Amino acid sequence: MSELDNLQNADGTEEQKETVQPTTEDNSNNDDDKVLNEIEDSNAEDAEDEGNKDRHNIEEKDYESLNMEQLVIELERLVKNEKVQAINKHVNALKQEFDKQFNDLLEEKKEEFLSNGGVEMDFRYNSPLQRSFRDTYKDYKQRLTAHYKNLEKNLKQNLNNRLEIIEQIKALTEDAEDLMSSKYKTFKDLQDQWRNAGPIPRDKYNNAWNSYHFNVERFYDLLHLDRDLRDKDFEHNLEQKTKIIEQAEALAKDDNINRAFRELQNLHKIWKEELGPVAREHREPIWERFKEATKKINENRQEYFKSLDKLYEQNLVNKQAIIDKIAQISSENINTHKGWQNKIKEVEALREEFFKAGKVPIKVNEATWAKFKEAVRTFNRKKNQFYKDLKKEQYVNLEKKLELVKIAEENKDNEDFEVTTPLMKKIQADWKKIGHVPRKDSDKIWKQFKTACNHYFDRIKDQRNAASAEEEQAFKEKEALLAKVKELKLTGDQKEDLTTIKKQINNWKNIGRVPRNKKHIEGDFNNVLDGLFKNLDLNKSEAEMIKFENKLQDLSSTDNQKVIDNERFYIQKKVDEIKGEINQLENNLQFFTNVKSDNPLVKEVHKNIKKHKEELDIWQTKLKKIKSLY
Repeated sequence: MSELDNLQNADGTEEQKETVQPTTEDNSNNDDDKVLNEIEDSNAEDAEDEGNKDRHNIEEKDYESLNMEQLVIELERLVKNEKVQAINKHVNALKQEFDKQFNDLLEEKKEEFLSNGGVEMDFRYNSPLQRSFRDTYKDYKQRLTAHYKNLEKNLKQNLNNRLEIIEQIKALTEDAEDLMSSKYKTFKDLQDQWRNAGPIPRDKYNNAWNSYHFNVERFYDLLHLDRDLRDKDFEHNLEQKTKIIEQAEALAKDDNINRAFRELQNLHKIWKEELGPVAREHREPIWERFKEATKKINENRQEYFKSLDKLYEQNLVNKQAIIDKIAQISSENINTHKGWQNKIKEVEALREEFFKAGKVPIKVNEATWAKFKEAVRTFNRKKNQFYKDLKKEQYVNLEKKLELVKIAEENKDNEDFEVTTPLMKKIQADWKKIGHVPRKDSDKIWKQFKTACNHYFDRIKDQRNAASAEEEQAFKEKEALLAKVKELKLTGDQKEDLTTIKKQINNWKNIGRVPRNKKHIEGDFNNVLDGLFKNLDLNKSEAEMIKFENKLQDLSSTDNQKVIDNERFYIQKKVDEIKGEINQLENNLQFFTNVKSDNPLVKEVHKNIKKHKEELDIWQTKLKKIKSLY
């Protein structure tokens, strides 16, 4: 048994047992005693270290609603601005929540790493947030250790001093024959020493104070010879304790339950540590009155906790709904990158909503967190599997695009523009049809492909720019030649004049192409030729073919295959139209079976058929000529 235990139980008389009753150390199991013990324990903790009481004034936030970055910021704020011994509860809660969230993130990253083909023993994950939290927490532990190391020496010495004071007060009561009034001054000095003796270990707090109060009350009970001194102290203590009771009764009406309970703790501390006993007849009544006020505040506190329980139950419902939503998203069939990105944002928003949903009943806290983690983990597994499969597809796409890069680079300097240009256009179209490639390769291969294609088409552009200058010069020369042909005077000799016209046509061909926006000059030249051929009385077929030869020469010199295709399509269409008209006319002759051949209508139909057949010969000859270009 310790020295304190000896002090507390030094006298087993009935009178001594009665004097203990007004203190708060009743060990019964009723609810009143539980709250009194809670107050005693809290005050003992504060008494051990004066700065520790500041913990009551530090806001205890809902750390579950904070993300990891916010948890780091809150820890840094506490360690920087508050007394290190006052934030132990807050720091532990912060660490528990940070570890929970970080471990969850670590599991996600590990699953993602493994789904991408990684080996578990090679997995590493470093987080700047974790380093910041760990460094701040380490600083807190070092400062806390240093603080308690310095405090420990003082606590032991203060305890010894208080034990000595108790022994001296006890000694004053041992010889009741001596005049107690003569010992009163010594007693008051010992009380002053007690008040200034400093903090002691919390586990010794209650025994030390109980022993002190026991011996103080015993001294007053034996102070018979100078009742005036005793009664004056009793009266003062009664007055102060009554004020404390009135404050406690007022606190029972305070709407701020937590503040009321903290103030109640302080009132109990003053009652026990700063005020002495009252007259024996008042001790039990005023203590019972104080206990009743304490009971009322505690009842209010319990009602507050019940309301919190209801809130926590609603929070549980809300969190379960969030878990169900995440599970529903996980069950959806998502097959596109865009779709997954949208769902990732939805789940992230639900995660934030879960953290902000508030506390749930402690009995289901771990189970709720486990359900939440499993729902998120299931979603992440499906997401990781999709991107794992997508990555395989991207590597296939990479091979396809690398093949196109190879083709582009092999042909970028090819001089056969007629063959190479369609090829280069085709591989550009093929590139667009191929899906995504791994991000690390995307920019690199696109730059290679684009550089090769740009190199080729820049060469074509340079060639076209050079051709444009030549075409402008050709236009000027054709303008001059057109003016000369317009002034051409025929001799009247058909053969000689035809030779002259063909010579001008050859001159026109040899000049070359003109700019596309000045092609009208070709039509102008053909119109002049029509006039010359008319004056020659040249048959229509021969004149048409001479002009077509000139046009065909111009078409064959272009690098635009589409222009030639369009001309061929037009000629074929004319052939088909004329054939149709001839068939229609020949069918019409069936209606004239009994009509003489010299009938004007019959003669007109035959004339039209002949005319169309002559045109058909011309167009079929043109079609044959243009087909020779392919």
